[in-house]
Amino acid sequence: MGRIFHLLTKRVIFLASLLLFSCLGGERKTESNDEPLRDLAAIMADGKLVAVTDFNATSYFIYKGEPMGYQYDMLRDLATFLGVKLELIAENDIEKSFELLKKGEVDIIANSLAITAQRKNEVDFTIPHGETSQVLVQRVPRDGQPLSVEKPLQLAGKVVYVQRSSAAAQRLKNLSDEIGGGITIVELPNHDSDKLIELVATGEVDFVVCDESVARVKAAYYKNINIDIPIGFPQHTAWAVRKSSPDLLKRINTWLEGYLKTAHYKNIENKYFSEERFNRRANNDYFYMYTGRVSQWDEYFKRYSQNIDWDWRLLASLVYQESRFRHDVTSHRGASGLMQMMPQTAEYFGVDSTVSPNKQIEAGVKYLKWIDERFEGYNIPREERIKFVLASYNAGIGHVIDARNLAIKYGRDPNVWENNVEYFIRNKSEYINDTVVKYGRLKGAETYRYVKEIIERYEHYKNIVGE
Repeated sequence: MGRIFHLLTKRVIFLASLLLFSCLGGERKTESNDEPLRDLAAIMADGKLVAVTDFNATSYFIYKGEPMGYQYDMLRDLATFLGVKLELIAENDIEKSFELLKKGEVDIIANSLAITAQRKNEVDFTIPHGETSQVLVQRVPRDGQPLSVEKPLQLAGKVVYVQRSSAAAQRLKNLSDEIGGGITIVELPNHDSDKLIELVATGEVDFVVCDESVARVKAAYYKNINIDIPIGFPQHTAWAVRKSSPDLLKRINTWLEGYLKTAHYKNIENKYFSEERFNRRANNDYFYMYTGRVSQWDEYFKRYSQNIDWDWRLLASLVYQESRFRHDVTSHRGASGLMQMMPQTAEYFGVDSTVSPNKQIEAGVKYLKWIDERFEGYNIPREERIKFVLASYNAGIGHVIDARNLAIKYGRDPNVWENNVEYFIRNKSEYINDTVVKYGRLKGAETYRYVKEIIERYEHYKNIVGE
């Protein structure tokens, strides 16, 4: 009897241990579907919202050097409402976006997702922020000939392209069943409505089915396409979160209920879905989605960034911060050109305000390399050292040295930027009489924003701009 009691006691302890481990383990799961339990509380504790969205000519793109887009603007406003930073992943494959959500690598899918019964079994949708329907896109015949397809039934025997796992793909499958089959459906994983329409306009394919909202904007740009044949009925569109994130869903819905009624939101809609404003962007040389160019100086960024072993997109982000890519601008302090070098510094590196943009960039990179070399002996990790170099380019290396020395004195890490050296940059005025401060006063908030904005813009460039 005692032996049985002993064995039962061990079994109870073992089961209790398993239960405790499951509750306190590194990645907690729900009982029902093994989804990560990352809800609003975890997001607030981390101080960041991680979202995935598609990158195209309306949702998220680079225009004249800046990130823009319908989804991007809304997400940025949501992050501000929550009081957290926005971390954005760009992905045009819908299946991959859902997989990222399922694994807990993102908190929200911020696409204009059609709300379908099948998807509602997998995720929770926010309240709708729009609606769309599917349309057939085909080329306009020459010489007044009739359209190749004038009603959906005529798609039998045709090859039609859609985005993989999209509402258009599902609707087309349903249509094929309704008419007794015969539609050859080709699902492309990384082709959203924007890219699909371009395939039709350029003659690479004959038919695609995609969202009407995007098709209407694109039809104003491509004059050789027709979008008049509807495929199915209008559907609500929304964002998606995990079913294990009910608090996040509730907070987003609370925000959306007010946000969607504001003039600010209406302006965002008009900004990205107005045909006139879309055409203005589409015809600009620096609309990256169409031209593949961030600026007119991209070739110089690619050439000279190699001299300091930087990603050229990081150098581009710095130059945008300095001059908005204008080579002939002079600041009120006397800094000039693309790199906004002060006259004394420019002279030291062998240039003045009259040299070509090519030479301006070359000289600026030499200055960046000079700064970088000053930090080589400190064993600062490479990713951190870039931030030290950026801060020094803005404020002067002396102020950064002061901030490092303050970090050492007050028990913070002198080789880490965020919450360490940058704290003393931002608050240097409070330590102006400290014995380790040698280089005087600084408006540190400006330098802090400078580094932050360059790095954030660089992350957007990495999302969208090819290496």
